[in-house]
Amino acid sequence: MSIGFNRIIEDKILAAIKEGKLDNIPGHGEPLEIEDDSRVPEELRLAHKILKNAGCVPPELEEHMEIRRAEDLLNTSDDLAETYHAMKRIRFLKKKLLREGRSSRVFTIPESYEEEVVHKFHKK
Repeated sequence: MSIGFNRIIEDKILAAIKEGKLDNIPGHGEPLEIEDDSRVPEELRLAHKILKNAGCVPPELEEHMEIRRAEDLLNTSDDLAETYHAMKRIRFLKKKLLREGRSSRVFTIPESYEEEVVHKFHKK
């Protein structure tokens, strides 16, 4: 879009806000829920979003997403019990994928990670 076109849009939005036309829209004053789809390949993002919005997330994709959430928790949590639970859940899901003949190679967590986490918390 051109700079001029963006300016026209911005002016229209500001005018609507000033006139109160946007005061009663759903979600007004609430934080936006921004989904992190950075781990989904760009060429698949639209398809995944459409499927998700339709409530059609395949079980294997849900399992992959659950592993990613647990990995994110490992990277951010300072709670030993929560971290231990996340590691156990990742192991369970990875073993399940392998039993079902699906690859878990996209989930690369070093085997020594558990030892590092336990060591980190024993220092505190």
